[in-house]
Amino acid sequence: MRQLSIKNAIQFVFVLLFAANTVTVQAQGLPVVVPETVGLSSAKLQKLKLTLQHEVDQGKFPGVVVMIARNGKLAYSEAIGYQDKAAGTPLKKDAIFRIYSMTKPLASVGAMMLVEDGKIQLTDPISKFLPEFTKMGVSVAQTDAAGVTTYTIVPANRAITVQDLLRHTSGIAYAELTRNPIIKAAYIDAGVYEEKGTDYDHRKVTPQQEVTGIAKAPLSTQPGSTWEYSMSVDILGRVVEAASGKMLDVYLKERLFSPLKMVDTGFQVPQKDIGRMAQPLSIDPATGAPNKLLDLTIVPSNASGGAGGVSTASDYLRFAVMMLQGGELNGQRILSPTTVSLMSSDHLGSKVVSSPGPGELLMGVPGYTFGLGFMVRQGAGMAGVPGSEGEYMWAGAAGTFFWIDPKQNLAVVTMMQSPGPSRPGYRRLIKQLVYAAINK
Repeated sequence: MRQLSIKNAIQFVFVLLFAANTVTVQAQGLPVVVPETVGLSSAKLQKLKLTLQHEVDQGKFPGVVVMIARNGKLAYSEAIGYQDKAAGTPLKKDAIFRIYSMTKPLASVGAMMLVEDGKIQLTDPISKFLPEFTKMGVSVAQTDAAGVTTYTIVPANRAITVQDLLRHTSGIAYAELTRNPIIKAAYIDAGVYEEKGTDYDHRKVTPQQEVTGIAKAPLSTQPGSTWEYSMSVDILGRVVEAASGKMLDVYLKERLFSPLKMVDTGFQVPQKDIGRMAQPLSIDPATGAPNKLLDLTIVPSNASGGAGGVSTASDYLRFAVMMLQGGELNGQRILSPTTVSLMSSDHLGSKVVSSPGPGELLMGVPGYTFGLGFMVRQGAGMAGVPGSEGEYMWAGAAGTFFWIDPKQNLAVVTMMQSPGPSRPGYRRLIKQLVYAAINK
């Protein structure tokens, strides 16, 4: 047999190791390739691994799974650090993560499938599906000369639409984020917030109780006027249920998760898979405060479309590649390319106020607007992080992050359970190291 050169032997070993480390994803249908075959540098990707390994070694976060697809092929897949550092359990690529707000794009796609079915229009008032939202009031703050702030309720000047829910311009708020004490108190009364509870846990009330409670609360802004990150997608989940006639978890499993073979994605971790759950550090190293994450081993009273999901890196990458390929993966058509284009377009324009803007909230940078379920980059410049005009993305409160770059034919998913204030910095770091690895 002809002898291999040292260079060829090294490349051959790399291919074998890479393939061995990506069996799970390959089995789900994404072909595995050496990075160079899709224009990525193995050496630069090694820098990504070493940089993240250093952060793990420094005790900054327990572990991270990073997966990169380019041209529809898996070019990079690494699990770094620990699944459970306290127990000394190494992180595996099939670890299950609490994805929090990365549930929102899944629910948003579910809603857009119903738009394509003709059961929903973006301009529909949500009261068409949820009559409790027929007459809404807006809480308006007024500060007198002595600096005392009072709140009055004025009528909403128009109805909340489905588009408002998808782009976070409904006037619905997050109790965890709002500075309006009237709204916060109303959300406590609604049972979707506990001041000493776990943040973003909206799963303790039934769907009907959630709708009734949120509809009783005043809005924080006039519908359509302001981008305010909120429980809008939780309510969108209730619209999906009303329009489809199925519970959100059942509907998404049938229409999205099962067709894409997202076998570990849902709203609860089965008993048999609890040992695969990635865990945070007990104490956040940046703040010294205890880390409290959602208990997703229990049966929720509602499927929270805003924050209640679980997934794996490989599952979510399949979703991202489906979007990157115009709504189709391995013969499964989820959305029309025209719908994907609509979702990844600017839906805020110049008339909607956003302070902070989507990019500032997610990564601490300007330059991004919002589409239907995703943050969207407006141009090559402005944002202090590499990327392309038209890329779209979102992230989760526990540290998960993904983005889709159609111009580079790139989809990236990172999964970690690190809910502290370091999240924006890690999103920027990973993004710049991935783009540095692009060589053609």
